[in-house]
Amino acid sequence: MLKMITQTKHHSFPKMKEKMPPFKRKKSTVKNFPVKACTLDAELEFNLELKATGRDLYDLVCRTIGLRETWYFGLQYEDSKGHIAWLKLDKKGMLSGFGFIKLKYNSIWHLVHDQGIPQQTTMPFMFLAKFYPEEVAEELVQEVTQHLFFLQVNRAILAMDIYCPPEASVLLASYAVQAKFGDYDEGTYKPGMLASEELLPQRVIDQYQMTAEMWEERIKVWYADHRGMSRDEAEIEYLKIAQDLDMYGVNYFPISNKKDTDLWLGVTSLGLNIYEKENKLTPKTTFQWSEIRHVSFDDKKFTIKPVDKTSPNFVFYSHKVRMNKLILDLCIGNHDLFMRRRKPDSMEVQQMKTQAKEEKSRRQIERNKLAREKQLREIAEKEKAIMEQRLMQYQEEIRLANEALRRSEETADLLAEKSRVAEEEAMLLGQKASEAEHKITQFRLTALKTEEEKVSLERKTREAEQLTARLVDESERRAAEANKLKEELLRARVAEKQAKEKLLEFLSRNAYINTSVSSLYSVSSNSVLDVPADLHALRLNANSPTLSLTHSPPPVLADHHLPSYDFIADNDMEQLSLEIEKERVQYLEKSKHLQDQLRDLKTEIEVLKVDEKQCELDMLHDEQVRLGENKYSTLKKVKCGSTKARVAYFEEL
Repeated sequence: MLKMITQTKHHSFPKMKEKMPPFKRKKSTVKNFPVKACTLDAELEFNLELKATGRDLYDLVCRTIGLRETWYFGLQYEDSKGHIAWLKLDKKGMLSGFGFIKLKYNSIWHLVHDQGIPQQTTMPFMFLAKFYPEEVAEELVQEVTQHLFFLQVNRAILAMDIYCPPEASVLLASYAVQAKFGDYDEGTYKPGMLASEELLPQRVIDQYQMTAEMWEERIKVWYADHRGMSRDEAEIEYLKIAQDLDMYGVNYFPISNKKDTDLWLGVTSLGLNIYEKENKLTPKTTFQWSEIRHVSFDDKKFTIKPVDKTSPNFVFYSHKVRMNKLILDLCIGNHDLFMRRRKPDSMEVQQMKTQAKEEKSRRQIERNKLAREKQLREIAEKEKAIMEQRLMQYQEEIRLANEALRRSEETADLLAEKSRVAEEEAMLLGQKASEAEHKITQFRLTALKTEEEKVSLERKTREAEQLTARLVDESERRAAEANKLKEELLRARVAEKQAKEKLLEFLSRNAYINTSVSSLYSVSSNSVLDVPADLHALRLNANSPTLSLTHSPPPVLADHHLPSYDFIADNDMEQLSLEIEKERVQYLEKSKHLQDQLRDLKTEIEVLKVDEKQCELDMLHDEQVRLGENKYSTLKKVKCGSTKARVAYFEEL
């Protein structure tokens, strides 16, 4: 096509042939291309040069996220056929314990055309853990490394790529909640808060007749027990439990032996496991990396040469040639890490461990200080609440005392008025009695005039005497009533005096409480409670029966009342080091307690299990538990015997 165009131009414009430059393909001006590298909690986008290698991209991602333990991870991608592959990092090749592997791709750009990566606007890669440690607590040094492993293992468990028993799923979910939300706070926690979180595998949820609220309640019980645990501590505890799961850290590949029996090959950090097709939990046999001398494949045939030269080769067949490349890649990486763990740590690893230990000590000091401050704050808050409650009680008592005093004053005033009225009535009756006696005397003087007048006078005299007697009786009754009212008035005055004294006592105690509350608020940095204005308005007046008190303001605290906190000294650092050394023993004790709690939880939810929903892995796990087996006892058992015997056993499967 290019030749035809050139000839056409030649025939159409013969005179311009010498002046025109020869036709050349225009060089591409593209110097870089976009690449996306995704971790499980972030997306990173870069523009790389066309000549950039996989190592350049990998180092760029590690520097960006601050990762130094780079040997566990890799860049994963999906090719145009939908197969999962890992990006080759080195330009020319890499040397391993098994031999030299030659790579023909010298840049990421060539992978697009030569390795079948889909050509997209942005090339996507997943930054994932490719190899697993044997012991997470001892080998994972950096927090970022622990966090990336936590995210990946958590996702694998929730996606049911790793089998996890129901009771262990609840425990792991509680650690995941602690890592995400921090300490359980009963005041801020609301029912249903965890409903939107993906915490349990769907398989576990389907197997039990339990609502989301019931699952949340059981997770919350464990979650509350993790109080005081930081995010990195919760994540490492999660990984400690997860690494005991049978499918943790195992890469499964379908294979067959010479008898064409379908089996699973499991590539792990310790070696190669062989599983039956229906059972991914319990390996039938295993070969440790220390027993393997050489690994190679020819087409679909994979050959493993043992260190024991008297033993025959271990041969299996994969389903796809492309799978063999991935198996070999994982074998090389796991073998290298297996041998590295059994050698003294490099200077880089020693430096990282030293820095991690110092950082852990520093964080422990800060956490201890924060815990003390938090404890003091909680104590202060509790004392504040108690003081506030007491103050409210005293205010209520003062209000009731004032009310009683007011009623006493009203009663005293009423009795005084009644006494005055009774005295006036008694005086009036006395005057009437005197007038009656005066009339009787006049009647007696005039009675002598006539008999008729005498009879009339006698009658009037009797009437006057009767009236006088009634008036005298009424006067005496009124006098008695006045005396009674005086006594009641006296008692009312005494009650009034007692009420005043009680109010004085309440106000004096209230002044002390205000002083204590002011001192407390200066510690907790909260606003000071003021005594109600109506209590401050009371004054004591000697000339008035009304009670009134002056209330002095609360005294100002001196500086020595403020709490002071001392930092941890050098002897505390030594104590912390001793605690770190004892961590292993404490972990074993905690594990025993943990197993007891897991058994209790399993027993509790066993009655709600739906047997029809049990999968094959559940039944295999239950059988393991019934026999008292676990991941480590099974591996120890299948390692027994010589390499030759295990190869023969594999051939007979």
